[in-house]
Amino acid sequence: MARFDVLCRWTACRLQRCRAHRAAAHIKPRLVLGIETSCDETGAAVLDETGSILGESLHSQKEVHLKTGGIIPMVAQRLHKENISRVVQEALDRSRVAPSELSAVATTVKPGLALSLGIGLQFSLSFVRLHERPFIPIHHMEAHALTVRMLQPVEFPFLVLLVSGGHALLSLAKGIDDFLLLGQTLDEAPGDTLDKVARRLSLIKHPKCSSLSGGQAIELLAKEGDRLKFHFRSPMGQHYDCNFSFAGLRNQVTMAINKKEKEEGIQTGQLLSCVEDIAAATQHTVASHIAKRTHRAILFCKAKGLLPQNNPTLVVSGGVASNEYIREMLRIVTDANGLQLLCPPAKFCTDNGVMIAWNGVERLKEGKGILSHLQEVSYEPK
Repeated sequence: MARFDVLCRWTACRLQRCRAHRAAAHIKPRLVLGIETSCDETGAAVLDETGSILGESLHSQKEVHLKTGGIIPMVAQRLHKENISRVVQEALDRSRVAPSELSAVATTVKPGLALSLGIGLQFSLSFVRLHERPFIPIHHMEAHALTVRMLQPVEFPFLVLLVSGGHALLSLAKGIDDFLLLGQTLDEAPGDTLDKVARRLSLIKHPKCSSLSGGQAIELLAKEGDRLKFHFRSPMGQHYDCNFSFAGLRNQVTMAINKKEKEEGIQTGQLLSCVEDIAAATQHTVASHIAKRTHRAILFCKAKGLLPQNNPTLVVSGGVASNEYIREMLRIVTDANGLQLLCPPAKFCTDNGVMIAWNGVERLKEGKGILSHLQEVSYEPK
């Protein structure tokens, strides 16, 4: 009798495990399509809830805008319109995921260039209505801030520095949709400043820089320059907060260039003999300003008990975060203050569909900001 009872219990457990296995087999993984068109990159990617990239595609407008010396919104809009359908289809094809299998579509709706955002949102709303999928509007900077959590476990709260061609801000990330803004740029962004200095120096005519963006050209030439040959004042030295300002620095650099052109007797548009030194001094002053404001933010967070005692973290992202000199200066600050510095790989620092899809995954997991495919959504450039 006892042997029969044991057999019954064993059989019941086997049946229970089989039912659980069959039920698990019918649970579909959550899949998110991310679409990014906030500026001059048309990006799309499909991710699962673990952060695995199942398929992605990216069309860069960099070469077109290099020829015009800067981003022209109407040109960016046209290129997004020409490429978005192909880019999204490529991401879907590479992932082998059908639109009907998507759990949601996540798209950048703010901030960015109005004409660029409009293309991404219009396409996405048509897509979700056609396939009756939920829609998740994404804040571009929020996506940059959370990308690191796709790559490694980073618990909230953590300090975030976002530096790019369009933004500079310091924030305390307390949750996927809970950020305490500590400081932001009062005029232009660091990437914009570096690009404008590169254009004023006509670096596109330099044999080593013809295919590089302004920021990349500055970083490359700075390695061969002497930053001590030019002295540029670090901005906002008398302002005791965490805000940034780069327009004044650009004016200083422009005046130095004007002076050297007169000394060397050359016209605007010709290369100066000291472009490497100006690049080095400019990069150093940008990096120093970013590091000083970040240090102030760290001290503020520590004084207010806003960061965890164990393993406090600074996450740095955005296009300018790819600059190795700036990263190294930030590493000096974090090492001195007991923080770990985390920077996503360069390909995830610039705009892409992966970070948008991951932000969608995070929101889907917590059930935050998920809209019906029938709801109206508008974009917000600022």
